Amino acid sequence: MKKYALWAGMAFAVAVLILSVTNASWLAPYPAGAPKQIANRAMAPQIGEAWEEGCSADRIEAPYHRHIANTRDSVLRADRMGAWLVEVDAQLTADGEVVLLTEFNLDCATDGTGAVRDATLEQITSLDAGYGYRVEGENEEQYPFRGKGLRVPTLGEIATAIPRQARLMLHLGADDPALAEAVARAFQAIGRDPQSRGDAFYGASAAVARIREIYPDAWAFTAEEARRCNADYTLSGWTGLLPASCQGRTMLIALDDQALLWGWPNRLIARMEAYDGTIIIEGSGSARDGEVSGITLPEQLTEIPSSFNGYVWTDDAFTTLPALIQRYDNRTQEEIDASQAALENRRKR
Repeated sequence: MKKYALWAGMAFAVAVLILSVTNASWLAPYPAGAPKQIANRAMAPQIGEAWEEGCSADRIEAPYHRHIANTRDSVLRADRMGAWLVEVDAQLTADGEVVLLTEFNLDCATDGTGAVRDATLEQITSLDAGYGYRVEGENEEQYPFRGKGLRVPTLGEIATAIPRQARLMLHLGADDPALAEAVARAFQAIGRDPQSRGDAFYGASAAVARIREIYPDAWAFTAEEARRCNADYTLSGWTGLLPASCQGRTMLIALDDQALLWGWPNRLIARMEAYDGTIIIEGSGSARDGEVSGITLPEQLTEIPSSFNGYVWTDDAFTTLPALIQRYDNRTQEEIDASQAALENRRKR
């Protein structure tokens, strides 16, 4: 009996040793490159603590910059401050054009009514894009972006305005292949090839499937696929093999879940790179179905290993971009002071 117990103990020790060596991060090649930030909604007001599922323009934090999501100046500034990809939300109008607007309903952020898909381009571009942004709080309601001349842009306008080296991450929120086809038409009309420019796509499955057919060499993913890759790897990564759901695909890793992954960081990075996979670190907050949750505090970047060379999804590019790339920080002292005060309030939640 003792002999069997001894052999069992030795076998267990050998198995642990093999697993440890197979998944040892420190034995893997050191990853080349540096982390790259994806600026969600470009530069946008932060959603307030009292916000519930619904309109993202309702109950925002007091703004500390002049930008709202998806607008020209917002996208341009996110690029200038060092975003590797600037995320914008593509939607289809009634007459087949692509506009950039976060919510499906015009009632949320603009002074329009009804669904975006039921309005024409002319109707949408005549609206006040900042009309519905409301600061949360017990005091009198405040609408800091109302009447500021902000308008809803088209995809073509933004793609034409950005510098040649700038890259877009297009959110295809509608589960409709027609949206992907309209995006392709908009790019073709201005002579932009997303594959050579490094643009990327994510969103609803039907739209992403169609965009993969149109642009087979472009990075495209759904949040569901990326989280499935994570779940499959968590279960089977101990074997040293990468699940089929991760090969050539994207893995989403929540900031608080990094330690749960076999071989994190260097070994996992090497496994994903061997199959042309991509890793995104997201925040630990809850996200809407089909979307990605971003980090919201600069210090959260310090929770990411220094060897990580993938992507970090940020919901507050205005404060996290300068924390990583200071040389591109073009904020005024007034903006810096206001953002620091906002961060202190956010940390107290």
